[in-house]
Amino acid sequence: MLNITKLLSVFVISMLLVVGAVSAADEPSSGAQDMPGAKGTFEFKPNDWREGETTWWKDSDGVDPGAPGCHIGTDAQGSPNGRMFGEACLPEGLLVESNPGAVELHSHGNDTGHPDTFDCNEWCVGNGNSRGSCRAAAAPPCEQSAFCACE
Repeated sequence: MLNITKLLSVFVISMLLVVGAVSAADEPSSGAQDMPGAKGTFEFKPNDWREGETTWWKDSDGVDPGAPGCHIGTDAQGSPNGRMFGEACLPEGLLVESNPGAVELHSHGNDTGHPDTFDCNEWCVGNGNSRGSCRAAAAPPCEQSAFCACE
């Protein structure tokens, strides 16, 4: 039963990411631009979006498709404020990978982030593996996240 609950949670987060995407993909972020499988960024508003606010965040893993990450909300000084969201697999199989660098304090104007998307198969093959896919995983303190699993 717990696995079904986790799968449903990942599905809901994925759907929120799809609904949160308000523009076509832009170029990959500076951290992702030279990585295999990088498809570009898109605008994302978290489910507790704060219209008109500049919000502050730290990413647990930086741009690392091979590790599940957690985007942690903070105040302007970097102290956690209880907001967070994990990375996710989109329905078409792309990984939503938050950025910029690991634990780098950064702002989101209008509480809107610009995560990267990755084709996990391309990322894994480009890193010397046979194939890859997007898989759900925890990334404490986020209960749900995702990463590119390579074979």
